[in-house]
Amino acid sequence: MTRRGVLGAALAAGAAVPLAAAAGPAWADPGTSAAAAPATARLTLPVPTGPHPVGTVQLHLVDRSRPDDIAGPGHFRELMATVWYPARDVQRYPVAPWMPAGAFQAFLADVGFSELAPLGPLTAGHVGAPVLRTGQRLPVIVFSHGAHSHQGDHTVVVQELASRGYAVVTVAHQYDTYTEYPDGRIAVPLRDRQAPTLPGDFAADLRFVLDCVEELAAGCNPDVDRRELPAGLLGSLDPRRMGAFGWSKGGTATACAMLADERIRAGLSLDGPMQMNPPLAGDLDRPFMMMSAVFTRATDPEAAAFWSHLRGWRLNIQAQGAAHISYGDNEALFPQVGKLYGWSGQQLQDVIGTLDPDQAVKIQQAYPLAFFDEHLRHRRGHLLDGPSPAFSAVTFLP
Repeated sequence: MTRRGVLGAALAAGAAVPLAAAAGPAWADPGTSAAAAPATARLTLPVPTGPHPVGTVQLHLVDRSRPDDIAGPGHFRELMATVWYPARDVQRYPVAPWMPAGAFQAFLADVGFSELAPLGPLTAGHVGAPVLRTGQRLPVIVFSHGAHSHQGDHTVVVQELASRGYAVVTVAHQYDTYTEYPDGRIAVPLRDRQAPTLPGDFAADLRFVLDCVEELAAGCNPDVDRRELPAGLLGSLDPRRMGAFGWSKGGTATACAMLADERIRAGLSLDGPMQMNPPLAGDLDRPFMMMSAVFTRATDPEAAAFWSHLRGWRLNIQAQGAAHISYGDNEALFPQVGKLYGWSGQQLQDVIGTLDPDQAVKIQQAYPLAFFDEHLRHRRGHLLDGPSPAFSAVTFLP
């Protein structure tokens, strides 16, 4: 299930534009052409609910242990990563966009809407803001996106965790993402079966990012361009409390990385298919949580097989009515698109499922936080104990 596939579903449902482009002809009559419609508004993301403002900074990383055969001799695996963290002060610092401008434009062009103005949503992250230092280091969570997607795809979850005191590192997986490098190069997904874009490749990226987290924790800057980092970032991360989560292929990659690397203390899959060749194998004795939607243990043997190898704390929940994209930003963005373009309720449900969008956002903000709080911070709550009246759509699968 790729990002392009998701957009295709939107178009099949009668969408006038893909989610990221909807702000172009805002408030236009459904019959108005995109070229004639004025750009008057942006899409918006829900604000995080935690007590801390959020800072963010990009890192340009090169893994010199992994030669890049596609780029040629002398080239190595090249990644963009973004660190999100609780900030001390955000007054003077600009707000980060959902996607870098060049990558966003490439995204629009790839789905056939290059004529639309790139007016995507803004995030709650302030670029370069100083890190909040409280005397304790920040637990760290790394995020892996899905196929043909981008590292901002689950910003609702990421900035919620950052507002609650976590450092979250999102990864742009080379050759399977839309991203922009500091020298202006724009990367788009490479549709080549030989490209290193399997879940195992994603998992290797996550493990390399953990190495970079350890460098930051030790006071070293892993950015290959040696760009200035926000005040307080060096030495603020806790390499003894690291977790990981991912959506779709990124969920499978999270499981793969956990099986290979004990530094990941807890892992979360957002509707990961757990499809690997060879299959995921080996027992896992650390906490793992599955938030299922389409890829359930009842319908997918790979998911069921992976579950059977979980020997530690484990939990599988499912939000009734959730689609594959329901645990990400789409639940916040597509309803706005539908309103702007006059979609019917059925057209919207064909894209995001029947789960109430507001409830979907609250689920994203609550359940990953509760999981990592329990297993990285040892803050025991009750949300993961069983069904909650506050989240009536969430069922606990035995």
